[in-house]
Amino acid sequence: MAFIFITGSTEGLGRAAAQALIGQGHRVVLHARSQQRAAALADLSPRSAGIVLGDLRSAVETRSIADQVNAIGRMDAVIHNAGIYTVPSRSPTPEGHASTLAVNTLAPYMLTAVIERPRRLIYLSSGMHRSGTGPLHDIDWTERRWDTTRAYSESKHYVAALALAVARHWPDVMSHAVDPGWVPTRMGGVGAPDDLEEGHRTQTWLATSDDPSAIVSGGYWYHRKRQAPAAQATDSAFQDQLMARLADLTGVSLF
Repeated sequence: MAFIFITGSTEGLGRAAAQALIGQGHRVVLHARSQQRAAALADLSPRSAGIVLGDLRSAVETRSIADQVNAIGRMDAVIHNAGIYTVPSRSPTPEGHASTLAVNTLAPYMLTAVIERPRRLIYLSSGMHRSGTGPLHDIDWTERRWDTTRAYSESKHYVAALALAVARHWPDVMSHAVDPGWVPTRMGGVGAPDDLEEGHRTQTWLATSDDPSAIVSGGYWYHRKRQAPAAQATDSAFQDQLMARLADLTGVSLF
């Protein structure tokens, strides 16, 4: 039985992963953005190991999430599931990109640094990360014109590189990135072609399995098959440059 924390577990892939892991008998710590959003977990919370609250768009609240998790106990695994795709019509300002970067990249980075180190770390990336190689000096989109798809792709590229950097620097931790596919969640839309069950199966497997392939760190996965990520994400020099940039933006050093 493993102790597992899942970010963004009120709906979609995070909720599906939580349901599966709880059903398997694992102790799962759930996460909701707010007390209001936590109401969506009413059916799962009695069988969970607790619920932590906090908005990943906020650095202060992200640190609070880490503190809440640490107060519960050391996790065996953390699944960095939470993610957003900002719609231009809803947020036609640079703040939209700031939210995308904060939730998809800065929050996983900060939580990795502050949560007591688990045995396994799983980060949700995307197949779109392959078109997300971008300039690190403008990671926060202060110079470029608004591009929602590009911002999302870059954020998922950075989190894939983060997962691989952790695998390189922390040999005692099994760290992986996962492409869950284009699945029919609120973000993916009802017409998404991939299967929701397959969308969460890889990360729950990586969080708990002792299969020989699951315990070799530094993988990028799609539907339980190891794949090649974007070449830049595997480049140690790029990883180190990215880690330095994220440290500058968050005030938190990871390595």
